[in-house]
Amino acid sequence: MPAASPPDPFEPTAPNPRLPNPRLPAPRRRASGRSRPPPPSPANRGTPMTSDQVVEESPHTRRREQRGWYFYDWATSAFNSTVLTVFLGPYLTTIAETAARGGPYVEVLWFDVRPSAYYSLVVGVAAVLQIVVMPLAGALADHTGRKKELMGLFAYIGAGATICLWFVSDGGYLLGGALFVVANLGYAAALVIYNSFLPEISSADDRDRVSARGWGFGYLGGGLLLALNLALFLGHETLGVSEGDAVRICLSSAGLWWAGFTIIPMLRLRNRRALAPGAERAGQAVTGSLRQLAHTIADLRRRPLTLAFLVAYLIYNDGVQTVISFSATYADQELGLSQTTRIAAILMVQFVAFGGALLLGRIAAVYGAKRVVMTALVAWMAVVGVAYFLPRGSALPFFALAFAIAIVMGGTQALSRSLFSHVIPAGKEAEYYSLYEISDKGSTFLGSFTLALALQLTDSYRLGILSLLAFFLLGLVMLAAVNLPKAIRAAGNPVPERI
Repeated sequence: MPAASPPDPFEPTAPNPRLPNPRLPAPRRRASGRSRPPPPSPANRGTPMTSDQVVEESPHTRRREQRGWYFYDWATSAFNSTVLTVFLGPYLTTIAETAARGGPYVEVLWFDVRPSAYYSLVVGVAAVLQIVVMPLAGALADHTGRKKELMGLFAYIGAGATICLWFVSDGGYLLGGALFVVANLGYAAALVIYNSFLPEISSADDRDRVSARGWGFGYLGGGLLLALNLALFLGHETLGVSEGDAVRICLSSAGLWWAGFTIIPMLRLRNRRALAPGAERAGQAVTGSLRQLAHTIADLRRRPLTLAFLVAYLIYNDGVQTVISFSATYADQELGLSQTTRIAAILMVQFVAFGGALLLGRIAAVYGAKRVVMTALVAWMAVVGVAYFLPRGSALPFFALAFAIAIVMGGTQALSRSLFSHVIPAGKEAEYYSLYEISDKGSTFLGSFTLALALQLTDSYRLGILSLLAFFLLGLVMLAAVNLPKAIRAAGNPVPERI
């Protein structure tokens, strides 16, 4: 932003008060308005600090770094919307069916798997591997101090694998599954480190706004590319492109979008901790990171309020994720709505969620993030209750419900992310966010299992979706019971004016 532009009244106006060690005194301010870099942690004391760590804390510099951070959400949401939500599942299933040549099974590592079950199997394998990789990525980032470099490494591994989905055709289901697993691992590992930048680039009172803007910006970017890709897919005959080639172009475009826009946060984000000794070998870094992760898990057990927040988030977010993933099936099987209607609803949700995230972020600045999240959980319960009564074959009520979901969806997740940032001890952001992402990515089996059990017992999609009320109600009760100011003080962080 040019220097002559008027300041944004919602931008931070003071340096970040968060310190790597809360017991250390606050740094003295220089006459120039810059703050001295924080001293290295005990583990890295004596390590020379790089020029990348001498960070100007002026409001202009802070805003520039926040905008760079927003762009990673813009970049990576394309993978979530285009690859995960719309195109890859049906395409990979079709490729597996082609490879089966009319038979009931395809071979996957010496096992016979039904083509219809192949994509679900790949997603399950990726989820299990994420639980292993995410904590290791977070521990490496905190141990080495090279957060920006590791985030870029994982991001470009994921983006590269996504670009290579162009080569998946003619029954190459194994290649497609392997590329998806690699892309998903890169996506998850980079996201852990990306989230850990939030408490470093924003003050305690500004964090809800920054998190909400990042989340909303992501919905906007993911929705924009998805709209372009859907236009290509629906008009592929007019453009003289086969359906298979159109899908492969859409999948690869998500990787190109991801890789291209990741350049912006790589240029603007900066490491703030002293780097680990340059002579440390990769094996030593991994071993040291695993030891540090073990200490973090032990530290979490000594922070019962932080753990209670994580468990509450695990439960209500599981309900959120299950509703999102089940909504298209519900619209198809129970409401009998067409594919065109479902695609239009997906696009609408992407763009409305952008405004919803910003709106809830603004409301949180007035009433506090915890209160807004709790209100959003009540809204989720209302959404699930209304879904039970939706008439079959009527698109308008479904669009109205999708609109309501979009309003609360982004804000629930963005404000939960910023709330968690307050209860993390300084210097362990990436490790704690790896546990947070495990709660996000690794817990969805609970909602899926509950939904499957309800369907098995009742054979009713309406009763199945109604069963998810339990997740929002229990999560709401548990979140209400967490004393957040006490948890924040226990982590050594300043308590925001509104929480």
